Amino acid sequence: MAFFSQIADAFTLCSQPPAERPVRTTADPPMAPEDALKLLKDGNRRFVRGCPWGSATKDAARQQLVDEGQAPHTAIIGCADSRAPLETIFDAMPGDIFVLRNAGNTCTHAEGSMVGSLEFATGKLGSRLILVLGHTKCGAIYGATKTYLDAGGAGKKAGCALEGLLQDLGSVAQVAAEEMGAGASSDEVAAHAVKVNVFHTMNFLLKFSQSIREGVRSGQIEIQGGIYHLETGSVEFLGKSPAQKELLESAMPLPPSMVVPGDADRGVHGVRTGADERVPSDLALKMLKDGNERFAVGAVTASKTSGDMRKALVKHNQAPHSAILGCADSRVPVDTVFDAMPGELFVLRNAGNTCTHAEGSMVGSLEFCTGKLGTRLILVLRHTQCGAIAGATATYQSGASQAPGCALEGLLQGLASVAKETSEELGPNASQDQLVSHAVKVNVFNSMNFLLKFSEPLRELVRKGELDIQGGIYHLDTGRVQFLGRSPRQAELLASQLSLPPSMALGAIRTPQDGTLEPKLALKNLKDGNERFVVGAPIAKVHPNMREALATKGQAPHTAIVGCADSRVPLETVFDALPGDLFVLRNAGNTCTHAEGSILGSLEFCTGALKTQLIFVLGHTNCGAIKGATAAYLASKDAKRKKASQALEVLLSELGSVAAEAQAQCGSKATEEEIATAAVKLNVLHTMNFLLQYSQPIREKVRSGELEIQGGVYDLKSGRVEFLGQSPMQSKLVNSTTKAAPSLQQAIGGA
Repeated sequence: MAFFSQIADAFTLCSQPPAERPVRTTADPPMAPEDALKLLKDGNRRFVRGCPWGSATKDAARQQLVDEGQAPHTAIIGCADSRAPLETIFDAMPGDIFVLRNAGNTCTHAEGSMVGSLEFATGKLGSRLILVLGHTKCGAIYGATKTYLDAGGAGKKAGCALEGLLQDLGSVAQVAAEEMGAGASSDEVAAHAVKVNVFHTMNFLLKFSQSIREGVRSGQIEIQGGIYHLETGSVEFLGKSPAQKELLESAMPLPPSMVVPGDADRGVHGVRTGADERVPSDLALKMLKDGNERFAVGAVTASKTSGDMRKALVKHNQAPHSAILGCADSRVPVDTVFDAMPGELFVLRNAGNTCTHAEGSMVGSLEFCTGKLGTRLILVLRHTQCGAIAGATATYQSGASQAPGCALEGLLQGLASVAKETSEELGPNASQDQLVSHAVKVNVFNSMNFLLKFSEPLRELVRKGELDIQGGIYHLDTGRVQFLGRSPRQAELLASQLSLPPSMALGAIRTPQDGTLEPKLALKNLKDGNERFVVGAPIAKVHPNMREALATKGQAPHTAIVGCADSRVPLETVFDALPGDLFVLRNAGNTCTHAEGSILGSLEFCTGALKTQLIFVLGHTNCGAIKGATAAYLASKDAKRKKASQALEVLLSELGSVAAEAQAQCGSKATEEEIATAAVKLNVLHTMNFLLQYSQPIREKVRSGELEIQGGVYDLKSGRVEFLGQSPMQSKLVNSTTKAAPSLQQAIGGA
């Protein structure tokens, strides 16, 4: 049946030509895309079968086209190749098709004329179908493919317009080569590139023409693709672009080469100055995206500054629409990447584009730009293959933790937190390349979070909607910026109360004149101080007048700390505290199991006479006392317990209850190290509970809200304190009636 259907179709097309073919004019209504497509298909079938109706016109028809004007049913972008005459291929009459042709049927270059012409055809002339038509054995595509493959993917400066065309078609050749795979020959890649190029041009129209995009979105216009086969004369119709749905969301209103200096975006003087209005953050982000797209496709518009422009920048001052925190890498010239003119971007750059170190200058500069200059957008920009990130990752993986011997080592160690987070997210099986690639993204958010955490002026502007902080990654291989949006932690960090970056915070000595510090502020001082210690930006420095004040006016510590005597945990250093800040009690194991009289008595003095309202119990990882207690406990289970003869044996023996609880929690198969690790945290809670249970003055103050007891564990490796909060048993223990610690009860009773 199919054969007879084809015979009937051929008979219809070839044996019944109209006596006189009419021409389309404005007197005819616009033709639906599906009807126009049918005319093209029918005309091409007649051409292939050698029975075209022809395009001969009489004087009357020609005069009709003149008097009434054209109304082509289809606009076609085709190749200028002489073997592909479009009106002949589709057996079309004058007035039927609006034809645009260039070498390679592309919009990579001269896109203004091509896109503008199509907007004219679909707007003024009423054409509702656009056909992008490539053809086999296309010289432009084959030349571009050869240029790309011979260069090994690396471009060189074009020496003439033809070389420029071939290089710009290189992205088409690249996609074709990637899709065909490594084993494909040059001819195979080029043949496939013809099809890739058709879709590339269709996508270009959808992306860069607002009017065409709106027409497609509303169903008034269709964009179809096709390939003309020189060997058979037949057109292979490809349908719509697979990317059409996605590209209909594009908002870029003009092709890159049509955005010219002097537009409103450039400012009233051709460059942005203080004479121009402030740019909202969403518009500034769009300007960055548009500029980067122009850079990526090789259609930059940023021109040299004239004398008048330079004078305007001097006279009217600067008013940059965006502040960019970028890397100092010479391959990432920020102004160039965004096709920006002088006055548009406030650019800060360092190795690794980070705020981990030298945060004062970076944060201070951004506060100046957003405050004094009125900039409404900060973009934190990283790039692929970042040497600083690669070095930091290698440093972290090596486990190097010694003091840095130079500024570079300090920078790499400072970025180690980024490498650590990356390693934890990707897991132990990630390759070095994977770690470095992901670390770049982690570092973007790390720096964004730093700005939100340590700058109250920036935070306040973000809260009020007057500033947006966004992130991005510049891809060295494509020239395109991947825009990442805002930090996922932004809402959380806007609640931060740290008013300055660690290295810029200033401390003052505490004396009784300062009054009592409430627990939540004391705890905040501990957290802030530990953060300064961790990032290597301590500020605790003592001056002679501070010492004199402490000597003459007395002390008023904001926190009493029960810590371990371990020399690796110097408490004032860990919390970057000044003399007068902390009332420090230390023993092996930060415990009240023994010598509770002196610890409890000291804490009762501090919270009573000195009116301190926060007690903080701090354990630490790899605690020798806890390890010894755990070993002693496990050994005592397998041997007959003997009476302790030395004070150390007594300490370890009494800490055995903590080790026993840790083993119960960890299970019978837990190793000694696992039990000891768990016991560190349990011992902190044990000491907190001891204070609540055996000190009536402390218990009363906690019950009345005059005192808080909190706990934490110091990590020897990272320097960070894990803050544990209050004891889970506090509400129960504050109602305890025990009046004295066990070792004191006998002495009290016998007095």
